[in-house]
Amino acid sequence: MIAVDRRSAQFQNPGPQRSIRRKVQISRSLFNPAGNNPAFQTELLLAAGILSRYNVYMKTIKPSIAAAELLLIFPATLFMGALVVRSLQPLQYEPAHTAQRIVDWYAARVHLGLWVLLIALPLTVLATGSMTLLRAWNENADFRRTARQALAGVRAHLATLFVAAATLAAGGILVIVALHMLSD
Repeated sequence: MIAVDRRSAQFQNPGPQRSIRRKVQISRSLFNPAGNNPAFQTELLLAAGILSRYNVYMKTIKPSIAAAELLLIFPATLFMGALVVRSLQPLQYEPAHTAQRIVDWYAARVHLGLWVLLIALPLTVLATGSMTLLRAWNENADFRRTARQALAGVRAHLATLFVAAATLAAGGILVIVALHMLSD
């Protein structure tokens, strides 16, 4: 039996003086890309540690980004919700009265209400969310595969989804019309 020593790249004849332990070391070095080089093994361990820290960092940063985006979009959502609630019933009744006060607060503070809370913060959420989704798309093969499967499912049942969307829109329109008729 002839074994290959990777360090010298010469063929050697393992005589009876070689122990089983040396044969195991040789076989491990053949199947280990790091070989017996301690510097390379250290580099591998450092790289694995950095990647592990990066993965932990990304796992903790995504929920933080999601929470920050929800907080940043909340003022605009509050304003849009107040617009809807204000239009559902007369202003002398309580939910509509409070909604009107919220709309008036935003209207009285044009620079803060319009420029910061309704434009700058949602624009920040849009940019941050787009970058986060692009990074997830580039780095996560499972995310790409799942998204492609979902799109394939949408394409396969496109007509049914249009019927469902039209049905939901019609239901929403009827609810708005009914509430408007009840308020008059």
